[in-house]
Amino acid sequence: MQVFDRKQILLFSLAMGLMFMIFSWLFELSRLNMDFNLSSISAIYRNNPVLIIISFIPVVFFIVGWFLSQHFAKMNQELAEVNNQLSQQIQSIHKVATFAEQIGKGNYEIEFEIADNSDMLGITLQNLRNKLYNNNQKESLQNWEMRGKDQIGQILRMHTDVNMLCYEVLETLIKYINVVQGAFYIFDDDSSLLKISASYAYNRKKYLATELKVGEGLVGQAAIEKDIIHRTEIPDYYLSITSGILGEKKPASLLIVPLLMEEKLQGAFEFASLKDFKPYEIEFLKSIAEIVARTIYNLKINTKTEKLLRESQKMTQELKENEEELRQNAQMMRITQEELEKINTHLEEKINEVNQSQKRLYSLLENASELITIYDNKKQLKYVSPSVSNILGFSEEEMFAGKDYDRINKNGQIIFDKMFEDLLGKPGFSQKIQYAYLNKPGNIMYLETTGRNLQHDSAIAGLILNTSDITERKRAEKEQRMRGQMQTLSDNSPDIIMRVDLNRIVFYANPAIESFLDGKAEELNKKHINEIGLIEEIIVAIDNIVEEIANTGEKIQKEINFSINKARKVMNLNAIPEFNEESKLETILFILHDITTQKEIEDEIKEKNANITDSINYAFRLQNAILPSQKIIKQAFPDSFMFYRPKDIISGDFPWIYEKDDDVYIAVVDCTGHGVPGAILSIVGFFIMNQILSQPGVLTPGEILDRLHAGVQQTLKQDIKGAIARDGMDIALCKVNFKEMQLQYSGAHRPLYFIRDKELIEYKGTRSSIGGISKEGKPSVSFDNHVIDFAKNDCIYFFSDGLPDQFGGPEKKKYFPKRIKQHILNNLDTPMDKIYTFFKNDYQQWVGDQIPIDDVLLIGIRF
Repeated sequence: MQVFDRKQILLFSLAMGLMFMIFSWLFELSRLNMDFNLSSISAIYRNNPVLIIISFIPVVFFIVGWFLSQHFAKMNQELAEVNNQLSQQIQSIHKVATFAEQIGKGNYEIEFEIADNSDMLGITLQNLRNKLYNNNQKESLQNWEMRGKDQIGQILRMHTDVNMLCYEVLETLIKYINVVQGAFYIFDDDSSLLKISASYAYNRKKYLATELKVGEGLVGQAAIEKDIIHRTEIPDYYLSITSGILGEKKPASLLIVPLLMEEKLQGAFEFASLKDFKPYEIEFLKSIAEIVARTIYNLKINTKTEKLLRESQKMTQELKENEEELRQNAQMMRITQEELEKINTHLEEKINEVNQSQKRLYSLLENASELITIYDNKKQLKYVSPSVSNILGFSEEEMFAGKDYDRINKNGQIIFDKMFEDLLGKPGFSQKIQYAYLNKPGNIMYLETTGRNLQHDSAIAGLILNTSDITERKRAEKEQRMRGQMQTLSDNSPDIIMRVDLNRIVFYANPAIESFLDGKAEELNKKHINEIGLIEEIIVAIDNIVEEIANTGEKIQKEINFSINKARKVMNLNAIPEFNEESKLETILFILHDITTQKEIEDEIKEKNANITDSINYAFRLQNAILPSQKIIKQAFPDSFMFYRPKDIISGDFPWIYEKDDDVYIAVVDCTGHGVPGAILSIVGFFIMNQILSQPGVLTPGEILDRLHAGVQQTLKQDIKGAIARDGMDIALCKVNFKEMQLQYSGAHRPLYFIRDKELIEYKGTRSSIGGISKEGKPSVSFDNHVIDFAKNDCIYFFSDGLPDQFGGPEKKKYFPKRIKQHILNNLDTPMDKIYTFFKNDYQQWVGDQIPIDDVLLIGIRF
């Protein structure tokens, strides 16, 4: 929307000026009583010269209107920008509102693009969407599991017949988890065999074993291990799946789930699928297996009960048949029954007495401070007292499962085994041992066990162990021992060690303090720090630190500088708060360590480092003055870039360019090493290459590399016997002739990427470096030369190994040439300066907090 139109303002200004001029004419003509015509107008101008000035008023109005139009045009432009920004804000708000509305409707898969990092509402909504989506996925899996459990639970409640129950459970599970094959095995307690009770979709019965021993095949193996078996590599002999659509096909995944009821085997599931089982499906089947195992166990109990009932009914029938004989003996039985009732009453009284005694004994054992265990001669646990839960944290069942021995440390197990050997060899003998044990909360505790061999005692018939917790005793002994060691170390330490309370009273000072005092260390006890004769700087530091630790309760470390006999001293002061049993700050331990010599060495190192850095910076300026810059390369190749990142201040990688007649030579050179050694070698290579090209004649890149190889060997004396310098360089060298539109390339270990018509062609360099020590008897290497005709918009890229070899990214892997190729192909139509920016940003993001391992040099040219 425009406030004023510029043309309208100009016309209005001109009209107003003309109207003012005409009005002045009319006024003057009326005053002089003259008619309105040209002669009258000419007359009034002669009589009144002021009208000449008034005649310029339209021009003035026009000029004013022109300035006003400029002002209003600027206002219109600013208003348009404000409207545009407002429109963008409205669109952004509408976009966010739509996104929020979709989230509210439960559409968590809607895509939403955040404009920039400042869009906090968009970022918050996106995070909210992600959290809601994850919660929805978890809730869906939980609902899926609950529905499956409800279906299986309904089947288990409906059936009392094991075979029908097995088939319906198997069929329901197969359809629910979407597998194609399955079998249900029931464990027969009498024969100790796994017998198949139901199968689904098996087309070849000869491969389906109806009975399996525990430990036989995959199903038997799962049963003996009491754990699931999940296989994705199916044996060739295993069952195949036949379908009218799929034909005959091997399953892709096999899952066997044992049915366990309190660690007792009740049966097993076996499922085969054309897809791999998902983790949540496996967890679901494990939970279903527990429910089904419990039901199978109950059905087995019911079956046995029914069998006993039938036998009882049979016996009742037999009793009826012998009813006459029973009647004859009824009197005798009544008398016997009366006697039995008396005996039963007496027995009940005795049983109650025994039960009360057992309860008292159990209560005493449960609350005892000792743990009692009994082992047989094979070191198998036979009995554990109830106090185990209070002492070790484990239940009696967990101890029988192996926690009695598994939680002992390795050294303790050796001591434990040795005690068993000694006790078994000496009946009636007792022995005491100590060892470390990891209790159920995960804390290390120390136990003392007294073992006795009572195999001859029929009530015990084994080895009885009485175990006590001696952790606190061990801790007290350790603390006492450490106090003694600390006192010895403190007395012999060269550092000053003092213990001061919050009132600045000294409770301990070691002999090292005597070097700063006139008296003895023992004389300082119970004196204020101001009274012991320390220098002022140390007293002030101790006073301030006591105040600070009293407020924070945290350890403090600082350095103190002072002078003694005009000699500079630097002390490292550590203040450690010491708390009593009630966690109340009681004293502070001060340790003062003389670091004067260390500081002098550090200052000397800093000075030397500064001198070395200055030398390297000077070398950097020299290297930059010699090597071609990005500006020089762009003069020869306008549409190009150079990405150059030295690892250190100066680099062993360097670009090189040389123009001779109609040819332009350009190279990426990677010298051995980096930093100062690499830079020195780069200067050697730079001047040898310049010297080669300064000679008369036209050379191919391959011939230049042959001469460079010989020149480097000669310069570094690698061509003489006994040479030890194996340094050299890798290189990618190109010769470009724009008149002939021809490119020649030769390389030593470094490739050239040539791009034409969206296709990347790699020309590999010769597998040999420039320089180095040649093997005796091996012919001198000759570098391959490639000739390529190029066209407009063709591109070339060549680089040192520092870029592909750089470690980084989320997985700390190499950058690799594959990544470079992919980035080049993804930016075929991108200008070279933006490709430079892309590689720079991508490299920095890839490296992140990692340290670069080598110099990096990448050159890209578009013809």
